[in-house]
Amino acid sequence: MQKKILFVHGMFQNSRSWDRWAGFFSEHGFACSAPDWPCHAGEPAELRENIPPGLGQLTLEEVVDSIAAECDQTGDLPIVIGHSVGGLIAQILAARNLASAAICISSVAPNDLIAADWHLLKNVAAITNPLKGHEPYIITPEAFHASFCNTMSVEESNEAYVATATHDSRQVLRDCLGRMGHINLSDPHVPLLFVSGDSDHIIPSILNRRNCEHYKDPNCITEHVEFPNRGHFICGDPNWEQVAAFTHDWLLARMAELAPVEARA
Repeated sequence: MQKKILFVHGMFQNSRSWDRWAGFFSEHGFACSAPDWPCHAGEPAELRENIPPGLGQLTLEEVVDSIAAECDQTGDLPIVIGHSVGGLIAQILAARNLASAAICISSVAPNDLIAADWHLLKNVAAITNPLKGHEPYIITPEAFHASFCNTMSVEESNEAYVATATHDSRQVLRDCLGRMGHINLSDPHVPLLFVSGDSDHIIPSILNRRNCEHYKDPNCITEHVEFPNRGHFICGDPNWEQVAAFTHDWLLARMAELAPVEARA
């Protein structure tokens, strides 16, 4: 039976951001799915033009519940590959025994872990701004280039924006910094891989490394790899396939540890 992979997108993206990764892993024998968060289904251009009702009120708990419902809780659990907030969701699902492994790419960190990085702090402050209430955060092509695609040309970034960018809920990131973003990092866990880009303007590589190092069980697999000249759009930039191939090879090397895990009652 094919091993399943569940791809989880992050903020300002939807499932379309995983099209090439899902194709790559399908060609390598995996059964792939990439569910949309609530209020994120559809073509990104249409979602930008017509903001879905309720987007501004969307919470992290609602997102996690919707993704958890996609996990097979009968024992054949998926590998979860998540980007940004999707990386935090992958960690949450792993902690709930709903994943057989988790690949956390440019991942938001749990437990209020933070780094003294100007770009990170500026983005967090702008998105979580309490004065904006539940007003959706509108991401512009200029902001997308500055934060997501800073290692790419303006032309490449604009193409990525048109194809993949969505507006998003400020509340999701607020929740990441609160109770919903907490994980017991001392518990045993399934294999975890943290992937970062050394030029990421949203989640600095040092934060991914700290996230990895905070897992405490010495008997569990927890690894971090940094790719040079990569920004936050590491899964979609012109060299995305190198990252996908590394992820594929890492999974193959650890297939023996990806035995089905019984879900918690």
